[in-house]
Amino acid sequence: MENGFTGIDIPSDDVITNCMHCGLCLPTCPTYNLTGRERSSPRGRIRLIKAVAEGELAMTQGFIDEMNFCLDCQACETACPAGVKYGSLVESARNQISLQGRESLSARLIKWIFLTHVLSTKWQLKLVARLLRLYQQGGLEWLVNRTGILTAVAPKLAKLQKLSPRIDAQFFDESHPEILYPEGTIRYRIGFLSGCIMNVAFAAINNDTVKVLLHNDCQIIIPKDQDCCGSMQAHNGDFATARALARKNIDVFARYDLDYIVINSAGCGALMKEYGHYLKDDEAYAAKAKAFSLLVLDLTEFLAMFEWKRPTEPFPFRVAYHDACHLAHAQKVTVQPRMLLSQIPGVTPVELPESSWCCGSAGTYNMTHYDDSMKILERKMTNVRAAQADYVVASNPGCLAQMEYGCELYEVNVNVIHFATLLRKAYRIE
Repeated sequence: MENGFTGIDIPSDDVITNCMHCGLCLPTCPTYNLTGRERSSPRGRIRLIKAVAEGELAMTQGFIDEMNFCLDCQACETACPAGVKYGSLVESARNQISLQGRESLSARLIKWIFLTHVLSTKWQLKLVARLLRLYQQGGLEWLVNRTGILTAVAPKLAKLQKLSPRIDAQFFDESHPEILYPEGTIRYRIGFLSGCIMNVAFAAINNDTVKVLLHNDCQIIIPKDQDCCGSMQAHNGDFATARALARKNIDVFARYDLDYIVINSAGCGALMKEYGHYLKDDEAYAAKAKAFSLLVLDLTEFLAMFEWKRPTEPFPFRVAYHDACHLAHAQKVTVQPRMLLSQIPGVTPVELPESSWCCGSAGTYNMTHYDDSMKILERKMTNVRAAQADYVVASNPGCLAQMEYGCELYEVNVNVIHFATLLRKAYRIE
């Protein structure tokens, strides 16, 4: 059919009917809570996807907008008693929209530049990052802010500028050798993903992660020729680029005899655990991808699996934990971080109200849907204020940047840090 999809495992009519009678996903969905519209709920979008896939409904701009309005937080998957893989459905719908060329020319151009090329090619990303740092540190950004010209000409762009990552003076992969050794006996041989944005804008978090792993007797392998994991591409429907990046990383990490591959970014970890799914029809990579995915663990997941070295000195602070969507809902990692917190002497764990409610970052969502993202962020920051914690920790850079922005926007006085940074502080490692 002209508007039909191909290659999507659409739920059966019985499952759709049960979804309509169930509705347990509705209270968990940020966009449904924003609008109250059935089409903006998980079950509403599933019906839309099914109708378009079977040719009963045209692939209109309204359908495209609805698929992109979704944050892909996958909280509905956690709530769904039938185990419907909603995230895969909405990402496949975005893939079909892209394959059929139904997006606007500007949207296709932006994705082609940033997803297919800049994020996917290390040298291009570093070039853009250095240019952005020059703008941030060379005086031009200060002049733009001082004169208010950007606010006057493009007020929305002025807001987005505050959300753009601050580029590091030195990129992580350029400040570390390929192999790092602990001081004592090697217990585990770990592969580490330096990432794309993490590598150029969150080098401090990567540094903290490496220090924590070394402290726990890990030999760390940081392949110099690794690439972006492909998560941003996959979530935005560019499956071809995501699969190409997956193949590259599988080949790169396969050169080493690794016990595990430890990830400090929830979005990256969620995608890399799904390499087996994305390459299941690739005869040359299906088995290798499945084996690769079994090695991938979040930092908190890895430490909780073994007899980790607990900090010995008291860390006397109130600490609240924010569940990053792609760690809690996609990877189902919720107990491990809380267990680690409870084992740090001096820490008073504080349960963050609605801890698994999305912060509104969702990859590029806070840039493509700024106003909606801010409404979601306001709810998160209301809960952060209510927790009255000294620290709020999370395991995803997007969440950290979004909540830091929220602290400034809504005047909330709390330290927002990565879990690895909290552990490094608790270890008293400089």
